[in-house]
Amino acid sequence: MVFKLRRGFFLSFSLSDTPHYENVPFEVPSSWVWCRLDDIVSFQGGYAYKSNTYVNQSDWQVIRIGNVKNDNLILDIQPVFVENVIGKTTEKYLLKKDDILFTMTGTKGKRDYFYTAKVPSIKKNLLLNQRVGCLRCFSSEINIDFLCLVLKGEYVLDAIFSTETGNVSQGNIGSESTLNLNIAIPPLTEQHRIVVEIEKWFALIDQIEQGKSDLQSTIKQTKSKILDLAIHGKLVPQDPNDEPASELLKRINPNFTPCDNGHYTNLPKGWAICKLSDLCRIENGFAFSSNDYKSQGIPLVRISNITHNTIDITDCVYVEGITDNKFKISKGDLLIAMSGATTGKMGVYLFDEIAYLNQRVGNIKILNKSSLFPDYRNIYMQSKVDEILKIAYGGAQPNISASVIGNFDFPLPPYKEQIRIVETVQRIFDQLDTITESL
Repeated sequence: MVFKLRRGFFLSFSLSDTPHYENVPFEVPSSWVWCRLDDIVSFQGGYAYKSNTYVNQSDWQVIRIGNVKNDNLILDIQPVFVENVIGKTTEKYLLKKDDILFTMTGTKGKRDYFYTAKVPSIKKNLLLNQRVGCLRCFSSEINIDFLCLVLKGEYVLDAIFSTETGNVSQGNIGSESTLNLNIAIPPLTEQHRIVVEIEKWFALIDQIEQGKSDLQSTIKQTKSKILDLAIHGKLVPQDPNDEPASELLKRINPNFTPCDNGHYTNLPKGWAICKLSDLCRIENGFAFSSNDYKSQGIPLVRISNITHNTIDITDCVYVEGITDNKFKISKGDLLIAMSGATTGKMGVYLFDEIAYLNQRVGNIKILNKSSLFPDYRNIYMQSKVDEILKIAYGGAQPNISASVIGNFDFPLPPYKEQIRIVETVQRIFDQLDTITESL
């Protein structure tokens, strides 16, 4: 049979010709035996420690559900303690080395609990809180690490969650259903060999996962570098026959005077330095009241509608028409979160229907699309994300103003070169995304 562990690792072992007992979950080798979990462990439930008795520090730490995460015991996740007198009066809930902890409550139907963790040898007094169960093995023929692996197995998880109780949102696992689990036990020496083999494969999996993480970080850095090269004229070759950027700017403002900026002295011939506000109008949204929200009407784009570099109006709210056109959003407009925890996230509005702009959302609207290619504007703004975040988080509350964004220096290439840059960036990004998706 194949034994699948929670983290996706498969352990195979050979089958015997016949099962040892009737109605067992599956066949096992002849040297193995079936037992119930309560044949080899005792159960200890936690104590309902009151939050108003918690102190910042003491010799007695309370182990709560949050301390048992992804099959690890993590003591520094929002640690709470009780005074020594409470700890001493509840010593029956004191954990011991090699106790196996498991979480008994989570989200119903999501299998986001029954995480297990072995208590290590530490010099702390750890007390068991309610809804965290403790299994204490009393058999010398059981390798604790083997038992921990068994409890992570898919068969065990299926059996456990088939007994889940609770209400609509909260799921619970009881001690009785846990202790009634059927467990297949190999000889002790084989338990040791299984643990060694699985830990070897887990180490390899961790190494692969770290490699994936490192590669994802490298891809992110590569994208950032590509954007930087793009806006400095170093990504594609120049064509001397292209109409220079200065002429593009004069279409918007016949009296335009190029900026004198020492940071961009090495730009290619045909490029020009201007401000973002020379090319785009940065509009702020209107402070709609929740009383204005309707079940139908014109979509209202809020910060929550900006996601994955686009605008999602699937679950948007609606408002009735207003007369001021500056709050209207058109197809192709680039919107940006101007305040809050997600300041700087951006998305392009891709819908034909008109929408309205809510407060705290900015609209970077192109003044003349024959001077600035929309996708080049998007590339430029992506390259400014780190700068936007640095500015936004300089104060007490994350925030950036339209005037600050409009004052960004904008190295403008000829229009045809803008298109070549966009095509090159998109081709490279598509290749990088393909690599990311294959990880």
